[in-house]
Amino acid sequence: MAGSNPRLLNAIFSVTRPKLTTCRQVSKQVRRRLNTQPKSGKTADDPEFVSIVDAPAQVISTRRKHNKLGLAVLALIPITALALGTWQVQRLDWKTKLIAKFEDRLVRPPLPLPPRIDPSVIDEFDYRRVYATGTLKHEAEMLVGPRMHDGKDGFFVITPLEREGGSTILINRGWVSRERRFQQDRDPSSLPRGEVTISGLLREPWKKNVFTPDNNPQQGKFYFPDVAQMARYSGSEPIWIEETMAPSLLESYNREEKGIPIGRPAEVNLRNNHVQYIVTW
Repeated sequence: MAGSNPRLLNAIFSVTRPKLTTCRQVSKQVRRRLNTQPKSGKTADDPEFVSIVDAPAQVISTRRKHNKLGLAVLALIPITALALGTWQVQRLDWKTKLIAKFEDRLVRPPLPLPPRIDPSVIDEFDYRRVYATGTLKHEAEMLVGPRMHDGKDGFFVITPLEREGGSTILINRGWVSRERRFQQDRDPSSLPRGEVTISGLLREPWKKNVFTPDNNPQQGKFYFPDVAQMARYSGSEPIWIEETMAPSLLESYNREEKGIPIGRPAEVNLRNNHVQYIVTW
């Protein structure tokens, strides 16, 4: 371009001509943007070079390690449940046969109680229907309780029965309310005089619960029927009979009002919850 000013041309070309960038500059820019540092890699000719074949990559687990003790406890849970369930199956079989044996004794005709009884054979006659004749010793009456009956608080009335020949046994006459626990608060018909015949179940001595307090015979407090202890206290034999009566709502109301002991029905009252325990375990 003739007659042109060289300075003006250089200024124009410097503005319009794009700035060239080398490959090295591009590499630096990329590394800067990625915020990484160039690796000082080593070639195969370097004595310190280690191949990936000689040092393969290792897989590192990031999962949390489990506690071996906790796993052992978890493993014992199903084993324990199986053992307890098997034990309950055995208990169910034992309890079912025991109830069947007692129910078989209930349907048999009542037996007259022999003049003398060996306490060691009571287990063979548990829940056997019997009857005995004698005189009730109301002056030696004992109360066992508290005991609940139809949601009401009360006591069992235990009265020695003196039979002919000098043999005296213990009779559980039944339940009276707390308001009728004293003889002076009862109707005279609740204290029969003279010779009477008692029908009931011959029962094996009770077993004390670990949570039940000890009896105090000197103060007339009996929290559970310790047959041997009550027999010594009243001068009786350790023979326990539970008087029975036919279930009747009107009769029970009448007896409760007069303070006449309410006898138990002639039935087996053993609990059998082992099926529920089996399902639970």
